[in-house]
Amino acid sequence: MKLYTYDSAPNPARLKMFLDYKGIEIDTQQIDMTKMEQHSEEFLTVCPNATVPTLVLDDGTRLTEVVAIVHFLESEYPEKPLLGETPIERAMILNWNHRLFMSVALATADAFRNAHPAFKDRALPGIHPVAQIPELAERGKTRLLKSFEEINTELGTRDFMAGANVSFADIDLLVMLNFASWAAKTVPDASLGNIRRWKQQAEQALSS
Repeated sequence: MKLYTYDSAPNPARLKMFLDYKGIEIDTQQIDMTKMEQHSEEFLTVCPNATVPTLVLDDGTRLTEVVAIVHFLESEYPEKPLLGETPIERAMILNWNHRLFMSVALATADAFRNAHPAFKDRALPGIHPVAQIPELAERGKTRLLKSFEEINTELGTRDFMAGANVSFADIDLLVMLNFASWAAKTVPDASLGNIRRWKQQAEQALSS
């Protein structure tokens, strides 16, 4: 199989942290998004939607969504599980993957892509032109601040995002907080101590 990605972008960064923690090595080609290589004729034959990461399996099957890629790889490389070992663990991790995507990732993307001049007519990923809406940028920042408060409350009840063990939900939140800090210039308030405690603990767990 072969992975097409761009490690510094948010979605590829989620996958890279997953691969690094589990020690998975895959034949990889970096698609430089700063040079718009995701829109090159060559890459569009791999992924017509012009998005990374894309994992092409040995039989030609293409996986273009991070959550699908990590579920496939977890089944192939079950050591150091990040997607849960019991039905409730798996459900809670998937629950938080989706909730964080909806509440943090999309809010940050709205704030970034609807305001940055480089994304004129590219307010949404993909190959079709989409006009920027400045009001969505401001709404994205407002949503982020409220989401941080809700996440801080949740983290007051457990060690990690989805339970007692580090998981892919923690990878998601780490990447999304970093994304929000530079793309939306928005970070959790210093008073949100549960997030600060969790971040240190999650980074330590994922580096082991």
